[in-house]
Amino acid sequence: MFLTYAAILFALGALGGLFLAVRSFKKQSLPVSVAVLHGLFGASGLVLLLVGVLTGSGGDKARIALIVLLIAALGGFYLLSFHVRKQTHPRAVIVIHALVAVIGFLTLLTTVL
Repeated sequence: MFLTYAAILFALGALGGLFLAVRSFKKQSLPVSVAVLHGLFGASGLVLLLVGVLTGSGGDKARIALIVLLIAALGGFYLLSFHVRKQTHPRAVIVIHALVAVIGFLTLLTTVL
């Protein structure tokens, strides 16, 4: 059950991330509220995924998803540093962050489904 709820939270976070990425590529301002929600959904999903892995759910695929999503989270923290400094987010980092997160999310989905 932890993995299912984690996947739902990651999906919600992905919607916010997509919104932020589109605005960033259009060189529009990034709403702090959406950035905070994106981070909270991602962090909450990570916690639930970690609990699921620690309780033995999902096997190796869940562990791989956790590692990949932790790497995506590191990219997210790096992007957050640009947000805090009110600097333009590097497009390459946005794309890499998104791709790594999608790979982790899809890996988690193969475990849940």
